[in-house]
Amino acid sequence: MLFTCKMGFSCANYKFSFPVSYSFFTLLVSFAILNPVIGLRSCKFEAIFNFGDSNSDTGGLPSAFFPPNPPYGQTYFHMPAGRYSDGRLIIDFIAQSLNLPYLSAYLNSLGTSFTHGANFATGSSTIRLPSSVIPSGSDSPFFLDIQFRQFLNFKNRSQIIRKNGGIFAKLMPKEEYFGKALYTFDIGQNDLQGGLLHNMSFEEVKASVPDILNRFSLNIKNITKLGGRSFWIHNTGPIGCLPYFLTNFPLAERDTTGCAKHFNEVVQHFNFKLKETVSQLRRDFPSASFTYVDIYSAKYSLISQAQKYGFELPLVACCGYGGKYNNSNTARCGSPAIINGSQVLINQPCDNLSVRINWDGVHYTEAANQFVFDQISTGAFSDPPVPLNQACHRTTF
Repeated sequence: MLFTCKMGFSCANYKFSFPVSYSFFTLLVSFAILNPVIGLRSCKFEAIFNFGDSNSDTGGLPSAFFPPNPPYGQTYFHMPAGRYSDGRLIIDFIAQSLNLPYLSAYLNSLGTSFTHGANFATGSSTIRLPSSVIPSGSDSPFFLDIQFRQFLNFKNRSQIIRKNGGIFAKLMPKEEYFGKALYTFDIGQNDLQGGLLHNMSFEEVKASVPDILNRFSLNIKNITKLGGRSFWIHNTGPIGCLPYFLTNFPLAERDTTGCAKHFNEVVQHFNFKLKETVSQLRRDFPSASFTYVDIYSAKYSLISQAQKYGFELPLVACCGYGGKYNNSNTARCGSPAIINGSQVLINQPCDNLSVRINWDGVHYTEAANQFVFDQISTGAFSDPPVPLNQACHRTTF
């Protein structure tokens, strides 16, 4: 029988004299050895518990302080929906792909269901204790330690509510869901950019990384001790490519893509150390699964090869005003601003959102979020290289 081998094998036009069944079995075994993910069953995640900052906030900071104004939310929800984007975030696509509802923010008490998880992320959150907090400062008071304490309180009180019965019982997750949940993390960006925006040197920010990651690791360990077993951990994206940074640091050295080179190098250092931290967590908790997701590479690939993927103007904000990057500290998306002596509302985004990457100078459009999700959900940017729907498995490659 004549086979033309595919899937990357260089064995075209080899003749096989084995019976077809034996040959096919041999091929499958060989492919499984080269691709250990083959044969893993899909996971049945009953809930998602998310921790993070504005990259995955579905209404936390807006519930506590100030909701975003139109045109936020216009693409999918057709109104502001607690997300700092024109539409859905990566965490929304994660939930959707696992056949779970979009996550409600823990801090949102109105019309909220937590049956299949809760979102503890809030915009401007840090891992470490922030130096100044909203409303007098710029950081969220709900840093990662507080998000964990909220989770602990939620875990205990939700089960009391379920046992008491009544109309609220069905809005709470079942006790067994906490062990069958996916725990997702997207946090750390504000720790880095906070130092950079407060005139710390690149080396000083790098020197702070061990302490940042010690705090991160401690919270992961605490969740593991409470029964968490499946962790999906995003690293930090290329902040040097954000219009906000490019506007505020016009003299920063650019790379070939036009991003602020040294700012991204700080992020890459953080991500390298985060990956080491996740590896240590695997050793400390061999019964749990930890997937490290390289968001940085997925986002940088999109930005640096925007035209290839059908996008345009990757370094220019869609909703904003002024300058090369359509971004200004005094004229922000959804807010009033004084321009040429008159007050105007910055509420007219670009025309074709489906081909734009950056939404408001800091956050991504729904189109970009969906693109990045499609890349990372396959496992192509993960360590170990397991797809999202198999992230419950403890694998060694």
